[in-house]
Amino acid sequence: MNTLKKTLGLAAALATIALCACGGGGSSSGNQSNSIGWNATPAWTPAPNGSGGSGGSGSSNNSSTPATGDNTVPVRVGTSTGDANGLNRLLVSIKICVPGTSDASRCVTVDNMLVDTGSTGVRIAANAIPTLAPLLLTQAGAVDDKIGSAPIAECAPFASGFTWGSVKRADITIGSKTASNLPIQVIADGEFSTPTDCIAHNGGDLSTRFDTLGANGILGIDNFTSDSLDALTTAVPGLYYYCASQTNCVSTRMLASKEVANPVPAFATDNNGTVIRLPAVPATGQANVTGQLVFGVNTQSNNTLPATATVVALDKYGAFTTQYQGHVFNQSAIDSGTPAYAFPDSTIPSSVEGLYTPASPLNPIATIEATNGTSPPLQMAFPLANVTSLMASGNTAFNNLGQSFSNSRNNMFLWGLPFFYGRDIYNVIGNAKVGKQTGPFVAF
Repeated sequence: MNTLKKTLGLAAALATIALCACGGGGSSSGNQSNSIGWNATPAWTPAPNGSGGSGGSGSSNNSSTPATGDNTVPVRVGTSTGDANGLNRLLVSIKICVPGTSDASRCVTVDNMLVDTGSTGVRIAANAIPTLAPLLLTQAGAVDDKIGSAPIAECAPFASGFTWGSVKRADITIGSKTASNLPIQVIADGEFSTPTDCIAHNGGDLSTRFDTLGANGILGIDNFTSDSLDALTTAVPGLYYYCASQTNCVSTRMLASKEVANPVPAFATDNNGTVIRLPAVPATGQANVTGQLVFGVNTQSNNTLPATATVVALDKYGAFTTQYQGHVFNQSAIDSGTPAYAFPDSTIPSSVEGLYTPASPLNPIATIEATNGTSPPLQMAFPLANVTSLMASGNTAFNNLGQSFSNSRNNMFLWGLPFFYGRDIYNVIGNAKVGKQTGPFVAF
């Protein structure tokens, strides 16, 4: 999923909306375990050409064994309680606490958070933390709030809709790493009426239908520390607000320190980026997949960026260019929160839900290149199969799921979760320097 980094710019594709079901909506208290019960099957071994079974080209740096260390946390793809049709959702558990406390009664561990390299910040459904949400600190102090004490709320726009809710502060722990006093969004908390220019976003209110997301919230760990560059200088309609009353929320500019934030840069160490490691899966899919989220790049022996990695520089909005069948998509992203390869191609049949249903498997080719031209173009083959046949298997993890996706406001090609299988995907934040490379960039 990609939130709007640029006004009317980079948006998100929540693929398979009609197929998703609720991820449970619940939460539990207690500490999250940092252990990983690894299933050391041959599926972890990369497929030929680093394709994860895709038959594509390009580098693969996928490890033959899982990494160990205090900077790792397990992630998984699979169904959740009460969820029968979730496809390609990468999930993790996080612990959320009232800032500055270790009291178990003021902390909640929330399962089924969507790991999203296409957006910034923690966005959690209020009904996943019903006892904790009222205790979290209110974020105030918007730039255009002359008094400076009005609570701040956000409308986070996605191509499939929007999330609306208050901005609060919390301590966020993922594995053994903690981001203290972090601004987060509490979705659908009911504190303020949704503004008209927020409702105007296409797709409707995701806040009240999280069953379409199949998760309790979003863990946005892209290449930026805060979630909107444009809101620092412009009161963007349908984005940030200060709310003088329950029914009076006014668009506002923001300070970067008060925007919803990526937790990774707020860690004390291993805070310059992330690595996602997922095993390869067969063309018929796999019922469940276990992988790793590793914090930091070149900060420990388990997150070293290989000299042979393909590095793609990103622009200030987190985009690069994809060329496909003569079309140039200069707002492209490698996005773990999108369950499919999402791009427009009217020559490929698709289902009512917009998922591709080719009569036989395809291996189309697209070209990836940095928007600023700092690296040579890379031709990348990727597999597509018929979603009807894939779903008949009962599996949830697929490397060949595609979605027909176009947005009249954006030139987008999203390399979704299928691209991650059998690869190590590195995301480096902001101006962090890794070897001779400077962020933001993505590498694989």
